[in-house]
Amino acid sequence: MVSDGRRILIVGGGTAGWLTAGYLARARFTIGKKMMKSAPFDSSRRKLLLVAGASLVPFALAGCGGGGGGAGTGGGGSPTPVPVPTPTPAPAATMVLGPAIVVDQFGYLPARAKIAVIRDPQVGFDASDSFVPGTVYELVNSTTNAVVHSGSPTAWNAGATDPGSGDKAWHFDFSAITAVGDYFVRDVQRNVKSPTFKIAADVYAPILRAAVRVFYYQRAGQQKTAANAGVGYADGASHIGPLQDRNARLYSAPNDASAERDLSGGWYDAGDFNKYTSWTASYVIDLLHAYLENPSAWRDDYNIPESGNGIPDILDEAKWGLDWLCRMQEPNGSVLSIVGLAGASPPSAATGPSRYGPASTSATLASAGAFALGAKILGTVPALTAYASGLRARAENAWNWAAANPNVTFRNNDASNGSEGLGAGQQEVDDYGRLTLKIAAAIYLYDLTGSAVYNSFVDANYTQTHLIQWNYVYPFEPQTQQVLLYHASLPGATSSTATSIRNIYVNGMESDINWGAVANRSDPYMAYLKDYVWGSNAVKCHQGNMFAYLARYGLGSHGAEANMAAAAHFIHYLHGVNPLGKVYLSNMGSFGAENSVDEFYHTWFWNGSAQWDNVKTSTYGPAPGFLVGGPNPSYDWDNRCPGVSSACGSAKPSPPAGQPPQKSYKDFNDSWPLNSWSVTENSNGYQSAYIRLLARFV
Repeated sequence: MVSDGRRILIVGGGTAGWLTAGYLARARFTIGKKMMKSAPFDSSRRKLLLVAGASLVPFALAGCGGGGGGAGTGGGGSPTPVPVPTPTPAPAATMVLGPAIVVDQFGYLPARAKIAVIRDPQVGFDASDSFVPGTVYELVNSTTNAVVHSGSPTAWNAGATDPGSGDKAWHFDFSAITAVGDYFVRDVQRNVKSPTFKIAADVYAPILRAAVRVFYYQRAGQQKTAANAGVGYADGASHIGPLQDRNARLYSAPNDASAERDLSGGWYDAGDFNKYTSWTASYVIDLLHAYLENPSAWRDDYNIPESGNGIPDILDEAKWGLDWLCRMQEPNGSVLSIVGLAGASPPSAATGPSRYGPASTSATLASAGAFALGAKILGTVPALTAYASGLRARAENAWNWAAANPNVTFRNNDASNGSEGLGAGQQEVDDYGRLTLKIAAAIYLYDLTGSAVYNSFVDANYTQTHLIQWNYVYPFEPQTQQVLLYHASLPGATSSTATSIRNIYVNGMESDINWGAVANRSDPYMAYLKDYVWGSNAVKCHQGNMFAYLARYGLGSHGAEANMAAAAHFIHYLHGVNPLGKVYLSNMGSFGAENSVDEFYHTWFWNGSAQWDNVKTSTYGPAPGFLVGGPNPSYDWDNRCPGVSSACGSAKPSPPAGQPPQKSYKDFNDSWPLNSWSVTENSNGYQSAYIRLLARFV
């Protein structure tokens, strides 16, 4: 691992890749092996990314298939009988540790590619499993038991073993089938079938609803009624007791009543209950863009407290975040950086005090961007025009303060300035991080106001971004890349600036890790990532969104449909088209998933809870719809194990340890010293990226 001060070069498996320090800070990942504290609700624990140990073997994404492929019936009506070849004997199967046929367990849109993946494990915890597919595969209507399509599977990469998953794979393409219904894929000779799934135009609508409702479960300071949350997740308002959010005190002046602020509301950031200003601003921006990118997808019936008010619930949720950012803003325009909250299960049981950090330039710039975009979008809602006007004033005041105070920093959870224990992740960024936040704020303020000062700032500084400097597009700086593309789409943007951004983005997307991976069928599961790190599921979402931006802005030579087809495979991966056949959303059995996340690291749904620990063993399990971090080949327990605690055991849990990247996952929520959070913890950042991607297909 090598650092040049701004970037970190990670070397492994014969390849190398750069991660920026700004990205790592914003992602709340602390590089290196650090001591973890043992309390299950300890909000002062630090999160780590064991970058030096990451396996960065280049693995691959299989081709996206096409809109057609295969013979069979399409459209509606009764299926035409399909001739079935005479089956030939096949070797015995020994699939005990994993599935043989993986599909999107929710389903597929009628007009888009539909490809089941058949897998024969070669490397990893399930290497003892064996499956060689038969020659005849069928798509069966599960309601009528009619065979509507038949064909033979096609070997991926001539039967090679994929290093990213450790599997050999085959594809069964049934894209030609467009009739609405419930289906499964069947191997005729082996008498093995896939999970049942739907083909329908609205197949993802209930999944999107569940994903957005996660933000409601993450709300601080609001009662969760049984009517809204469900009986299993009803809870009183959290963090509203003495010296909590409504009268939070400065971290360095806990006995000074004059330092009290009402900082109530907002969202628990992840599995911990802390509230980070810069990250909250980024979640708000994601939710607002999700609305802007497909307004017709959104409804007012998600069963949150604001449902039925005539405003799409996605905007109500974004406003909840904006309301908290407003409380964090000081009269001079600066914005406070963080509020550290106590943990407990359920959240209303938390009694510890809330402490906040001082204002910082990065928090203020991030909030300026969120205020400006919020003013732009909410200003189109008649009931919110006055609110939007107030957001505009807040955005301009924040910009002015940050311009006058460009280098005010605050490091939370840092013993060097007495903030140890305030929050879990590190929210402060470096000089480059502040620059990108300021560029984003300028773009949103220019879009809102039309003022030349903001456009001039972008013109003068956009070439300092990594997109332009490196001529490289990758999923570790998604916010900066997407906001530059957004700027290039604005009617008043300087023509040369807009052209430069678009051209470099298109060129970068033609690289071997982007469109090259699609063309080369680099991953049998069709959702290629070069590097799997902590939060890989979010990176999958970013990668999918990168293709979708090409479609949205009409860029490149592949066409909108091809770009959206590439993006869709990242959704299918998260919905079960992966080596584990795992839907990476929590507790989705009632939505049709046969194998979704049963448990994950979260203070509310803590390990051992009789009510919420595990879907299969607890009364309720965790709430539905949370996207977990995902496979992390850099997973490790506390570096002092096994001697530091009897909980270590004698060997690291494998999986996730010691596996091919895509198999470096298991459902577990053990705290210190097993540190499951680096694999299974949720994050609102993961959630908002997933929502933004999924909403494009609703």
